[in-house]
Amino acid sequence: MAGEAKILIVFYSLYGNTAKLARAVAAGVEEVPGCSAVLKRVPETMPRETLEQLEKSAAYQKAQGEMRDIPLATLDDLLDVDGVIFGSPSHFGNAAAQLKQFIDATVPLWVKGQLAGKVGGAFCTSGSLHGGNEGTLISLLLPLLHHGMIIVGRTYEDYSLANWGTPYGASSTSGPNHDQPPAEQDLAVARALGKRIATVAQKLKG
Repeated sequence: MAGEAKILIVFYSLYGNTAKLARAVAAGVEEVPGCSAVLKRVPETMPRETLEQLEKSAAYQKAQGEMRDIPLATLDDLLDVDGVIFGSPSHFGNAAAQLKQFIDATVPLWVKGQLAGKVGGAFCTSGSLHGGNEGTLISLLLPLLHHGMIIVGRTYEDYSLANWGTPYGASSTSGPNHDQPPAEQDLAVARALGKRIATVAQKLKG
């Protein structure tokens, strides 16, 4: 029916915290009647020797097990949707290389303008309060502008969440050991972001 919108959520997560935000964003999308969320993660590109060290970590093993149900994203996934939301941990104030590589591979879509007019947004996690969340969110929004997408951030309509997140998207801090999952307020902001992006996509679709 008219007004239905499908939103793709593409993310990278090492210890599962960004994945938890991704699931909250997806839940927010599906709060909008007629809208559906598609969760995908990007492939791992880390060198094998580095990955072998990570695989010894119980926290890493647990997080990867919890994400096993989420399939890997392809460029084709970006085409049959009305909106795309990217999520990443903050690596030196920027998106993780794994997600960046996926975004860089969208050049063939950019050449044809195939993402133009779709709604887009972003979310991220970092190790500390000032660990680069805002820089990472902005870095994720820039490619959306290059693609001609319509950027949607979060609002402060729910004043109880005014002190959480940023205007640029949803975010959370995971602590230096990556063992602090998103707080309930962070998850609420993520759900609000997903809901707002789905609502805007639905209105644009008509």
